[in-house]
Amino acid sequence: MSSLLPVILVTSSCIPSPDKEVPIEEKSAEEIFNEAEDLLRKKTEVNIEKGISYLNKVELLHPYSPYAKRALITLAVTYHEEQDFENARLSASRFLEFYPADDSAAHAQFIIALSYYDEIEDIGRDQALMFKALKSLNVLIEKYPESDFVRSAKLKFDLAFDHLAAKEMDVGRYYLKRGHYSAAINRFRVVIEDFQTTSHVPEALHRLVECYLSLGLNEEAQTAAAVLGHNYQSSNYYNDTYNLLGKKGLNPKVQKESWLVKLYRKVIKGG
Repeated sequence: MSSLLPVILVTSSCIPSPDKEVPIEEKSAEEIFNEAEDLLRKKTEVNIEKGISYLNKVELLHPYSPYAKRALITLAVTYHEEQDFENARLSASRFLEFYPADDSAAHAQFIIALSYYDEIEDIGRDQALMFKALKSLNVLIEKYPESDFVRSAKLKFDLAFDHLAAKEMDVGRYYLKRGHYSAAINRFRVVIEDFQTTSHVPEALHRLVECYLSLGLNEEAQTAAAVLGHNYQSSNYYNDTYNLLGKKGLNPKVQKESWLVKLYRKVIKGG
């Protein structure tokens, strides 16, 4: 009986323990991906970090499996949710590089744009990010016009565009209050020429009238008022502008050739 004991011990030592974890390198792409999703659903810092690691392992160990593609877009979404905007863009860009014609390509492009957009804390923080957001949103709108993400992209594009105009207005008002009229005019002109679809144009035209009157450029002031009156007569700024001119005995009127007149003909009269 005792002679059988070594054999039994040796045999039992070869049986794998049910609690022993299988190395990740021996798992299938599906198994790793599913485990990653389970970890991410737990929403704790440790589990999210491990889930991200598992998603990266799917791509590394099984680069040609369907789960590698799913892992990559999930990585982009997860990084963005964790406000790791740089890695979100890198993952989404990699997805577009490897799977440009995939159904999720529009989603990847949206993550890139959204990562720039959400990284901006306020309109005065980093205008470079705002331009990158606008560019990325425009790519999505033009390249994937039928995508479910286009509506949201258009709304964010308009808001980002409006933010840029608001920044120009802030700087213009700063110069105006300090009597730097030429510098203020340059800022308000940018709003009128480059941000014609935003809500800031009526005020920009009104501020131009203020600047021109302060410089004694009455004809330019009358022209700016005429453009304002033609397009935004219902604006409160038009009433203020009309009163400003009235104090000088002036009326809105196109007086001479200028950049405003050229814009007036092109944009308003279609000339």
